[in-house]
Amino acid sequence: MNGYLIKNGANLRDAKLFHANLEGAELEAADLRGADLRGADLRGADLRGANLHFANLEGTDLTDANMTNANLTDANMKDANLHFANLEGANLEGANLTGANLQFTDLTNANMTDVNMDYANLRLANPVSANLTGASLEGANLTGAKLTSANMFDVNLYFANLEGANLEGANLESAILTGAIFNDSNMADTNLTNANDCVPTAYKTRTNFERANMTGANLTGANLAWANLGYANLTNVNLQHTNLQHANLKGAHLPDGTIHD
Repeated sequence: MNGYLIKNGANLRDAKLFHANLEGAELEAADLRGADLRGADLRGADLRGANLHFANLEGTDLTDANMTNANLTDANMKDANLHFANLEGANLEGANLTGANLQFTDLTNANMTDVNMDYANLRLANPVSANLTGASLEGANLTGAKLTSANMFDVNLYFANLEGANLEGANLESAILTGAIFNDSNMADTNLTNANDCVPTAYKTRTNFERANMTGANLTGANLAWANLGYANLTNVNLQHTNLQHANLKGAHLPDGTIHD
């Protein structure tokens, strides 16, 4: 099927488009609910505002696709290629993006509540101000990702790689950080209240936690060597066996209630 023959606003609900050639298709505001798009070629397609609720996009190539404000709730996007795709403002609630390639993808203000992104590639992705509440990113690659002001409440980052990522102002309350890599990442002004990181690792060196709120976090055995904890709130934080060698604690509120000078 030639993508250029499809018009904006098309009704393709439950359509069988398995391995279809839809490169460059004009599908703005199209109804693709429940459509089978497995393995389809949607490179450069215009899917702005399209409704892909429950669509099957497993293995689909969406490189450079424009999916601004698209509805992708509960869509199956396992192993999909979204390299350089634009998903700004898209609704991905409950979608399956396991193993998907989202390298350089724009996810600004996207709703990714309860998304499964285990082992996905989000290297240098841009989820600025995105809502990732309850999302699972186990083993995901987030190196260099821009997550400033993102809502990551109760997110699962088990052994995820966030080296060099920017999480300034992000909300990581109750997040699972076990084994996550944060080398050289920026976590200034983040909310890490009740976050859980209880496995000895060497993965948080040189991290910037300046002014971060870590109240009640479990940092048992964490390696925070050379980390910047200046003016951070460490009230009721469990620092048992934590490595704070060369860490900057100036002005930090310590677990015992004192302020480090």
